[in-house]
Amino acid sequence: MTPANAPERMTDAEYTSRTSSLLAHIEATVDRWLEEDVIDIDTHRTGGLLELEFPGGTKIVLNIQPPLQELWLAAPSGGHHFRFVGGRWLDTRNQQDFFTALSASASELAGQALEFSPPR
Repeated sequence: MTPANAPERMTDAEYTSRTSSLLAHIEATVDRWLEEDVIDIDTHRTGGLLELEFPGGTKIVLNIQPPLQELWLAAPSGGHHFRFVGGRWLDTRNQQDFFTALSASASELAGQALEFSPPR
């Protein structure tokens, strides 16, 4: 990464707070979709690992990486590592926004458009 898009330095507490809030926000979004009868995605969370299981059994796995201060996304289409840069989680390879990547992966597995957005 170039200096302009270098990851922000966070304390361990800041990193934990940001990633915990992000995972809780994703769970709340999935719960809202279930209540609104959009799609039934099962969530399973263990600490810093969140699994989203789609109809048919395919999964997206989100995992925090405290030593690296990264957020990882694993889907059948591939894996991505994200770092917090300029107030956003950006892919370490192509600078794609986390929520854009998550939405694309979820839409592919769901067979319908799903959009995750950052917490307000």
